[in-house]
Amino acid sequence: MYKILVIQTLNNLSDERTEYLINDRLSFMRFLGLGLSDRVPDAKTVWLFRERLTQAGAIERLFDRFDATLRNAGYLPMSGQILDATLVAAPKQRNTNAEKADLWAGRIPEDWQDKPSRLSHKHRHARWTLKFKKAKRQDDGTIPATDLAIPFFGYKSHVSIDRKFRFIHKWKTTHAAVSDGARLREGLLDKTNTISTVWADTAYCSKANEDFMEKQGFASKVHRKNLHLKPMPRHSQRSNAGKSVIRSRVEHVFADQKSQTGLFIRTVGITQATMRIGLVNIVYNIRRFLFLERISTKA
Repeated sequence: MYKILVIQTLNNLSDERTEYLINDRLSFMRFLGLGLSDRVPDAKTVWLFRERLTQAGAIERLFDRFDATLRNAGYLPMSGQILDATLVAAPKQRNTNAEKADLWAGRIPEDWQDKPSRLSHKHRHARWTLKFKKAKRQDDGTIPATDLAIPFFGYKSHVSIDRKFRFIHKWKTTHAAVSDGARLREGLLDKTNTISTVWADTAYCSKANEDFMEKQGFASKVHRKNLHLKPMPRHSQRSNAGKSVIRSRVEHVFADQKSQTGLFIRTVGITQATMRIGLVNIVYNIRRFLFLERISTKA
């Protein structure tokens, strides 16, 4: 059943589509250890198994178990770590201002309390935020003076990867509107990494984070922010450019996840979103492990 969740996540399949393809593809049957005469779990069974894992909070233990497998295989985190976060979309909600105020305050809107069917379809933990994108060059060659601010609804996936092998070792799921920087102090740093250096973008640049890393024995390579309405000093520009060469590796992780698994939250609630993102992180580590094993064999 766990293998079914792996191939479902890898191929971005619904429960019904998963059932159909297991019956249809011999490659899926071989992966699951099923014969032609064996019974295939139906869509309801797959959904029920995933829900039981979700309610039991098992995804963290499953992730840690495969992380231990990576370490036993010799892929130890020994070259520092890189932190970043990415937005994960969820179906947009159409709520009134009063309902939004209740949700932000952690309350269930009064109109929803006596309507369980409506409540079960509402994303009470997802939040709206603004996603900033660099303005693109126009046809005449000019670049707009302001960047684009795009409204975004959903969750946020926070990860910490090791610099050399690019495996995810720590992760966290939150709603989309939280600050990235504060998550650094909430268990996102991997203390087992034998090199203390930490790379991150300007969202993690704060005195609180610098003090925390110094106290915990980490060496900061966080990008420096520009002073308000002042040009950034040239030495800071050169320093940030050097850090970007290494920090950009985490962007490859997010790009791989979104292109391969179509990362999107279709379920309702932060618990289900954590399960979904956790499975995507496990599948990424599995694919990365197989890739590194394959190139090491060829070498």
